Amino acid sequence: MTPSKPYIMRALYEWIVDNECTPYMLVAAEAPGVVVPEGFAEHGQLVLNLSPSAVRHFSMGNEAVSFEARFAGVPHQLFVPLYAILAVYAQENGQGMFFDPEEPPEDLAEGVGSPALVKDDAKGMEEESQPPSKPGGRPGLRIVK
Repeated sequence: MTPSKPYIMRALYEWIVDNECTPYMLVAAEAPGVVVPEGFAEHGQLVLNLSPSAVRHFSMGNEAVSFEARFAGVPHQLFVPLYAILAVYAQENGQGMFFDPEEPPEDLAEGVGSPALVKDDAKGMEEESQPPSKPGGRPGLRIVK
């Protein structure tokens, strides 16, 4: 069976937003593959506001959460693998769920993967959803069979 964590996280997020609360996510900021702005984590953890008004290009998939958010007024692309997510909860009342800490996949734990490569993957996820631009700025047709 597939892991239940991504399904539970999506349900919690939707439940929190539907109840007009602010969804927060607690992240192990120093875990391999995590791409977050430096200097904002405390004790290796970072609390992120996932409110629809605070983030752009939000994607919560089965492997990771990615989005764009501003830190000190500067936009950053964030990428958080599911194993690095420690909790999803409502800021107003603390209701939500804490997750058991998980080990990263062996290839990342051994240093084979790098945050730079994961960051490129996150950027690629965003670019996949946008149509490719044509040189010269002229419109064109693309035949799909």
